[in-house]
Amino acid sequence: MIPRPELLHDLSASYVLSSGATVSGDLVDAVRLALPWLDLRPGDSGEIDVRRDPSLGEEAYRLTVGSRGVEIAAGGRAGAFYAAQSLHQLLPDASYRFSAGASWAVPGVRIEDAPAFAWRGLHLDVARHFLPKREVLRLIDLMAVHKLNRLHLHLVDDQGWRVESRAYPRLHEVASHRPRTVTSHYGEPATYDDIPHGGHYSLDDLAEIAAYARSRCVTVVPEIDVPGHASAILAAYPEFGATGERHEVLDRWGISPAILSPLPPTVDFLLTVFDELLGALGETPYVHIGGDEVVLDHWAAAPEIGAYRESLGLATANDLQAWFLRRLADALAERGARAVVWDEAFVSGGLRQDTVVMPWRGMGVGRRAAAAGHDIVATPVFPLYFDYAESGSPDEPMAIGDTTTVDDVAAFDPAPASWSDEERSRVLGAQAQLWSERVPDPRTVDYRLWPRACALAEVAWAGR
Repeated sequence: MIPRPELLHDLSASYVLSSGATVSGDLVDAVRLALPWLDLRPGDSGEIDVRRDPSLGEEAYRLTVGSRGVEIAAGGRAGAFYAAQSLHQLLPDASYRFSAGASWAVPGVRIEDAPAFAWRGLHLDVARHFLPKREVLRLIDLMAVHKLNRLHLHLVDDQGWRVESRAYPRLHEVASHRPRTVTSHYGEPATYDDIPHGGHYSLDDLAEIAAYARSRCVTVVPEIDVPGHASAILAAYPEFGATGERHEVLDRWGISPAILSPLPPTVDFLLTVFDELLGALGETPYVHIGGDEVVLDHWAAAPEIGAYRESLGLATANDLQAWFLRRLADALAERGARAVVWDEAFVSGGLRQDTVVMPWRGMGVGRRAAAAGHDIVATPVFPLYFDYAESGSPDEPMAIGDTTTVDDVAAFDPAPASWSDEERSRVLGAQAQLWSERVPDPRTVDYRLWPRACALAEVAWAGR
């Protein structure tokens, strides 16, 4: 079973479960949703009986299969959903295809299970290469099967803006399209495909994605990466940039000097966009605001920005970046969401204490953030960047970096024993990143994610 349960005991008696079986109890809808192929029917007394047990955590469950049927005890809806996913893994492959009247023998077991970490995530970069809504929904289904519960959507970067804005329509009309894409590797002479690339999600699409995810116990974490990585935004609205100059949506990879202005009109623009996102997503406990790979030269050189910095009593452009990110985090907190940042933002200092840090540059900076009292999500390049090659084979598709194997992922420990108890308590979980510079289509998404995401599920659920 993936991920492996905390406790699993074999029992002598099995049970024959048929499509169209009855399910009864407190959390029927969660079980039916997790087992759509079985066409389960609600009943007063069911072959599958599911009950809420307040002594269990929200995601915890007990699953017992015996001669009298299937019994599920769950702490909440998520626990019932995950119990049903485990039940499905006990069935043969044929059960994943609906067939009226089919029956399958379920081995007798008693499972007691709960996650080691609350955050079990996948990051999907839809800015570099857009992924259609149907593929995002399919990914959510696959995440749910593996008990992964955070979908981090990287919605904007230099190479594209991927969500409708009714307040600022040029974001999806202009910033979502580029005329071509670089095809050569870093260090090679630049070559391009001369194929226009674009796409965006409507706010209704985003609402559908969020609702679909929520029903499957997955939380969508949107990312608007600022103040850097801003070329696409400034192609649409150059007045929000540090220089006021119009940029082009980038057709190449790497770090751009394009940066938003920290002045009040830009903050107001971003808060309007956040309000649109939060309105579409519904209940959204986390919003990622980036803070990575920021080139501050234009802030240091612009007289108006320098005067504004001085009016705030700040000494350096780094101090101003910290103020800017904290201003956004404060506004998100007023809207009921915690800010999440990449680790450079922590290094700059000045974060709200409840800001979550993602240490992509390594667990050393993650430990420093945890020691400073920040919750962290383990996201190190090695071994959790899944745009890296999966093997050293010469047949491996072009990747952004060297080999990261399934075994590398499986050996990762998000909360090392060498850390103090307080530092370990700050680790919310682990998340793999799929940046999409070299991931142009759904087939490559699948190849890069699986089976490494199976190993991630094992690490994040079972803690090993």
